Amino acid sequence: MRFPLLAVALLSMAAAPAQAQTAAAQTAAAQTAASPTNPVFTGADPDMVALCGRWWVYPTNALDPKDGFAASRFYAWSSSDLQHWRQSEPLLEMDRIDWIKADGAASHGLWAPSLTAANGRYYLYYSVGPQNPTPSRLGVAVGDRPDGPFTDSGKPLLTGGNGFEAIDPMVFVDPKSGKAYLYAGGSAGAKLRIFEMKHNMTEIDHEIPVTTPPNFTEGAFVHERKGIYYLSYSHGHFDGPDYSVHYATSTSPVGPWTYRGAILQADATHQGPGHHAFAENPATHQWFMAYHRWERGPGAGPYKGTREVAIDAIHYAPDGRILPVTMTDRPPLSPLPAASCHKAG
Repeated sequence: MRFPLLAVALLSMAAAPAQAQTAAAQTAAAQTAASPTNPVFTGADPDMVALCGRWWVYPTNALDPKDGFAASRFYAWSSSDLQHWRQSEPLLEMDRIDWIKADGAASHGLWAPSLTAANGRYYLYYSVGPQNPTPSRLGVAVGDRPDGPFTDSGKPLLTGGNGFEAIDPMVFVDPKSGKAYLYAGGSAGAKLRIFEMKHNMTEIDHEIPVTTPPNFTEGAFVHERKGIYYLSYSHGHFDGPDYSVHYATSTSPVGPWTYRGAILQADATHQGPGHHAFAENPATHQWFMAYHRWERGPGAGPYKGTREVAIDAIHYAPDGRILPVTMTDRPPLSPLPAASCHKAG
């Protein structure tokens, strides 16, 4: 998600006040007890993983109105079945990131968290704005559990500049080679970059040249199924009717990529679906997509209000193509087998 100039003006460098935390607790209690509906909770830019016998979703969750479209802290939501959710304590708070003020900007915000399990630990990658006039940056924090707490690595992972916006990080560990790759970039520059990570998962080893695929705007995500690597991403403007998800495929996690088309687009009651993640139930091998959308009918943007996180099932054709996703108003039921959470990766 692009960090809007309006949001830059509204963000506070201070931690959110106590009433915002109270509101977060009330929201969590209400939505945990609610009957299963899509959207499952308020938020944007969701990452989703299946870990420790639970589904985990990591969104941009701006619970304080003055946060605009970014946030001052991250939370996780977890579920055993994709239908009943509970919110965690804060995973990472902006005032605990020591380097965040080094760019001299008047205010900052966090968005687009993404979790990767490796080396027996959990790595939370995230975007830091503003994007103008100072370059956006990516950070990474480390924890021992998927619900945190996470400790920042102590320095930026990647800084934008020269037409590249360092936003929307996603790290994919190739099941074949064991190598970890960082995918990042987009928005105004609409440029995708890929980097191989060092084994410690908190530093970049080197960049891998890649051609940005057609209709790429932001929010890259990679998953592998039956030897096919899928690069999916958002197209259009996050607060407009053209926001959608497209994808490309390859026999390698770094391309070259073959464009395959759109798989998630607006309909009569849901607009601007995008910034998504794929996750698989390891017991059933059914895949699902978490994404955000605006609960409204067609109309010109920019849309106002809050975006909502929804989850729907993914289906594949016999040749591996992803079939167009149908947005629903009830999340799928998909219980996970019980599993301990002693070691990641």
